[in-house]
Amino acid sequence: MDEEIEYFVTYLEDVKKASHNTVMSYRSDLAKMRLYVEGQGVYSVSAITATVLNSYVLYLEKNGMAASTISRYIASMKAFFEYLMRSRKIETDPAFGLKAPKVEKQMPGILTIQEMEHLLAQPSVENPKGCRDKAMLELLYATGMRVSELVHLNVSDLNLRFGWIICKDGGRERMVPFGSKAGAALQQYMEKSRVFFLKKEDTNCLFLNCSGTPMSRQGFWKILKSYAGKAGIEKDITPRMFRHSCAAHMASNGAKLHTIQEILGHMDLTATQIYADFQPGAKTEYSKAHPRG
Repeated sequence: MDEEIEYFVTYLEDVKKASHNTVMSYRSDLAKMRLYVEGQGVYSVSAITATVLNSYVLYLEKNGMAASTISRYIASMKAFFEYLMRSRKIETDPAFGLKAPKVEKQMPGILTIQEMEHLLAQPSVENPKGCRDKAMLELLYATGMRVSELVHLNVSDLNLRFGWIICKDGGRERMVPFGSKAGAALQQYMEKSRVFFLKKEDTNCLFLNCSGTPMSRQGFWKILKSYAGKAGIEKDITPRMFRHSCAAHMASNGAKLHTIQEILGHMDLTATQIYADFQPGAKTEYSKAHPRG
């Protein structure tokens, strides 16, 4: 069974171009399933039945597993066995009839547009550090990118003329638009401030710390916390809150979920559905919907 799981993982990496975190999540979920079914005396994928998988789901429920986690395990199993069916490694899909438990929808933590505007106004562009911080905060809110994507950006990923940036998530890339506010902040940073942090002329990294090395996730988190304190924001703010706020504010201004899905880089629209409750050409729609477009 290990062999089939590894084939599936390779398929996710090479064909689906799934992110590293997504691949690790599938591998972990399926390893747990394998341990259970082998404990039931089942050692090959062809011997796994719907009854075995249903008993596994019941086992998870009896052991107090959260409904959201069980739903994720079921999604992993469905994807795995669907792959095995297409690969003709099994004749019937034992996960076809699995039903995910009802998950209580939790709204993501977001900042109001007013709170976001106040926070983005905190960095002083009169000094190199504030100019850099302003560019990072504006870009994070403008694009909804993950903080891991932000700190791994290169200068070559940035197109200031057309207002696009290339985000990299594992083996996947996507082009994301940003608006005039982020564009102006990035332009000022590139023209006046980046040279202050630059220690080596051939450094391609976009955002650097005072040592001339790439900004770290922890470093950015400290910067964000500092400005949130100055802005008087009492919410437990995180970089991910910028991602949620970007999506929620766009949805509330009329952006379609498919557009938000493309901007955030979600593989499946179901991950974007949580923003549907905020709803009353991507670049054009972005400009109309994003508060700072």
